[in-house]
Amino acid sequence: MPDALAARRPARRSREGGRRAAFMRRLRARALNGAALVGVLCCCALLPDTADAAGASANTAAASTDANAKGARPTAPLPHSPPPPRAALPGFNPPPATPGTTASGPVRQQPARMPFYVATRGNTTVYVLGTLHVGDPVDYPAAQPFRPPIMGALAASPTLALELSPDELLVSQDDVSKYGVCRRDCLPGLLPEPLWRKLALRLRGNPAALDEIKKMRPWLASLLVETYDSLSAGLQTEYGTEAQLQNVYLRTRGKIVGLETLPQQMRGFTGLTLAQQREMLAQDLVQTPAQNVEDVRTLHRLWRVGDADAIAAWEAAKGEKLARDKRVSNSIDERIVYARNRRFVSRMLQIAAPNKPVFVAIGALHLGGRKGVLQLLRQHGFVVEAG
Repeated sequence: MPDALAARRPARRSREGGRRAAFMRRLRARALNGAALVGVLCCCALLPDTADAAGASANTAAASTDANAKGARPTAPLPHSPPPPRAALPGFNPPPATPGTTASGPVRQQPARMPFYVATRGNTTVYVLGTLHVGDPVDYPAAQPFRPPIMGALAASPTLALELSPDELLVSQDDVSKYGVCRRDCLPGLLPEPLWRKLALRLRGNPAALDEIKKMRPWLASLLVETYDSLSAGLQTEYGTEAQLQNVYLRTRGKIVGLETLPQQMRGFTGLTLAQQREMLAQDLVQTPAQNVEDVRTLHRLWRVGDADAIAAWEAAKGEKLARDKRVSNSIDERIVYARNRRFVSRMLQIAAPNKPVFVAIGALHLGGRKGVLQLLRQHGFVVEAG
């Protein structure tokens, strides 16, 4: 990229990335139900600024049951720097941040293990890290944000490959608004009456959010509902794995590429049929917000342990429980999970070269299982081992 553009990129990321990237972290894959993890939807580009005042007096109990929000998240801090203040969200009070101390003094933190694998074929090496698009400060201790094997792999890799390149993240919000938001209140007419009533009941504690979600297409409304419950789990976008990886990687190298393009990623959602979009939203409303919050926390715990196949097994069991129409649900998974897995691996093979390792960071739910990225690499002749 031209030097002038490269020089402006950090400033642009600081100014715009917190809003746009946060949404696309959520888009990269359906959290808890088909792809990468629970990312957080940044509603600030979709909801009016005046909504900041709405629901400001809602108490924590209402937030934990309805968890309806709009707000901007700050850009990712460096691992060694203190996090910025947590954003205020209308009608939503996030759980307090966990202090890193006990009665006896500071806690000695260890980085999360995370699903990390080394795939080799001859002299070609692909490092694969399963990410979460949100996290907790304790996942990335200031003195050592990642385990030594992960840090060593980053240092050895000329290329860091994410689901989307940072530059595409900066322009993503325009496409989200173009394809996911209507000029009128279209959602009630796109949903069966019982499903709309169930959604309206879920959002009853935040009229401002309900007014805005009426303008969304079902796929975007689904992502928003999932995000409300994810925020209630107390995880933060500034501690998403991709953001922390970039903070470490850009200090010494800086070549970051995407495994797919923004149009490819958007088509995964905009190409869903109305039946598929309705199924997505219906699954989000099967459980109570408290049950969804517990699922978020379970996924976070599994990710910290770092076993991709265990994560895939948990996700498959959860999908079976939530599916309203299994045929339609399976078709959603094929479109926004498995097809993307194949695209990811195809791109990895294009980037990787003998004696030039590539470090790949993608959502943890893409890795395990018989259709996951690790198995696809094995089918291409790679030996895959836990790192």
